Amino acid sequence: MAALHAHCIQSRHFTLAEALAALDAGVVSAEGLLDSCLAVIAARDADLYAFLHVDEVGARTAARTPRRGALAGIPWAIKDTFDVAGLPATANSRFREGRIAESDAALVTGLRGQGAVLLGKLSTWEYGTGTGAEHFDLPAPPARNPWDVSRFTGGSSTGAGVAVATGMALLAFGSDTTGSVRLPAAATGCCGLVMTPGRLPLEGALPNTFSLDRPGPITWTAEDAAIVLDALHGTGLHRAGKAGLGGLRIGVLRDAGPGFPAPDAELAAALEAGLDVLSSRGADIADAVLPWPAATCLDAARLIGAAESAAIHESELLDGKDRIGAALRDKLLAGSSVRAVDYLAAQRFRRAFSEAMPRLWTKFDVLLGFGALHLPPRLGVEPESSAYTSETMLTPASLAGLPALVQCNGFSRSGLPLHWHAMAPQGGEAALFRLAMSYEAATPWRQRRPS
Repeated sequence: MAALHAHCIQSRHFTLAEALAALDAGVVSAEGLLDSCLAVIAARDADLYAFLHVDEVGARTAARTPRRGALAGIPWAIKDTFDVAGLPATANSRFREGRIAESDAALVTGLRGQGAVLLGKLSTWEYGTGTGAEHFDLPAPPARNPWDVSRFTGGSSTGAGVAVATGMALLAFGSDTTGSVRLPAAATGCCGLVMTPGRLPLEGALPNTFSLDRPGPITWTAEDAAIVLDALHGTGLHRAGKAGLGGLRIGVLRDAGPGFPAPDAELAAALEAGLDVLSSRGADIADAVLPWPAATCLDAARLIGAAESAAIHESELLDGKDRIGAALRDKLLAGSSVRAVDYLAAQRFRRAFSEAMPRLWTKFDVLLGFGALHLPPRLGVEPESSAYTSETMLTPASLAGLPALVQCNGFSRSGLPLHWHAMAPQGGEAALFRLAMSYEAATPWRQRRPS
């Protein structure tokens, strides 16, 4: 075990679980772990743009503090839509240039209480929202995908997946409305998830919508995510994830349904290969179908999200068109034109969809299928980037408030990460981790990092 830790620390390719074990064994100090992350940031972030602000002084102070808490000594970073006392809080917008947060967001308080060492603030789309398009017109450039710097990282938590995949941080937190944690995790080969609404706090985060936002972690492994959520919420997910797959009922969503294209062939092949792994480990697998197609869910989510974002940011649209980025402007203009009757119809559909989902949970513990229907596209090439963020099977979990995660399940012939998406009933996070941790233990994908 000591040899494993020594190798991981030397190569800087260690998981959060391995880092905690190394800290406990005295193989590495919190300051040494921090130095490793800072070295990766210094070597790579000038090309990848994962961070908007690195707080080296604050991180070193925290790393020197005697270890207390379940995450003590773990370097982490957070999307720049969350407030951190004394640090810039710009959300990559000219409207917020020079803004310094006065207090910590509730999530930051919770992680500090567990001893985690905050590295700084991560790149995001303006205000953590947009249309999916990159116009290269914001104060900071868009993050680059470390597997291929010409590729998109997904949005809107653009820097979070980059930081974790490269080892700049062992944990990142973002926010997710219709996929803004899960898409960057998918594009960069990480694990990204959202919990049952209300289980992680949003206080101190810049809102994107009133009714769909959720914070979520991005980690290198599902096991790491379970450790983090146990530290914050006492959920017992790490223990549950080791229970194996025997008897777990998995419903497979093979068909994206009308309104969306078929998934890219390599994503489809990876799903089938992964199902073979799950079946061999004791899972009960059968086909499943959503009550309404994912494209219909997207239509409803777009109406709700755009209208609510326009209500939140109306003053910026009215008073600052010369300072606003094109993607945010286009979304807010669209939201401003949503009729009340259409917004209410979308909310009624959302309620109907949510009330129909329990019928599936009588048959299945987990629904497993595609996340994005495409490989990470070329950055700034339209309509590729917009299609990556819109043509997904992520919005059903967003509308119904279901816990959900994405997980790497292989690599394309060109070396880009592949992924799948799992969701469970509210309160069913344990089933997600039984699936994800069992699959992770049976496959080699976590041994491969972007060079």
